Amino acid sequence: MYANMKEPDQHISKDAIRVWRISNCMIHISFILMAIILLILDNHFDWYNWVTYVLWIVLTLDIITAIWSIFFEPVLLQKYWRYGVDEAYVKLRHGKWHIHNQVIPMTKVQYVGLEQGPLLRKYNLYTISIGTMASTHQIPALSEQEAISLRNQIATLARIKEVEY
Repeated sequence: MYANMKEPDQHISKDAIRVWRISNCMIHISFILMAIILLILDNHFDWYNWVTYVLWIVLTLDIITAIWSIFFEPVLLQKYWRYGVDEAYVKLRHGKWHIHNQVIPMTKVQYVGLEQGPLLRKYNLYTISIGTMASTHQIPALSEQEAISLRNQIATLARIKEVEY
């Protein structure tokens, strides 16, 4: 029965790349500005020499991680995110090097919700939250129609399975 389980094959929206790039860009710009302000304060107040070196190392490392998380990471995240829903399970798969495979039985689903922050709203995307007793699972960056349809499908299938037992 489980050996024939089909792998998830549906993709999240390509607009997720833009959303994640903007989000990562905002985080790294604020961190870089904070490091620059600390360097200016270091120069003005003449702190210990090691503080200057540490601040420059932190700034350099943040610029390197910013390049990765703005230009490369969002593309890889979107490329390898998969999800699938059938009558018995919600299947999630993401990651290239560290692969996460999650199978959520419909009988364990307690709630399904839609979330939308300011960046997701700008691109008309939603994140679906699937709650079980143990944890909450998310499917990020789905178009509005797809998210509402999927939420309703999961809610209906979870309700049907609960009534049968």
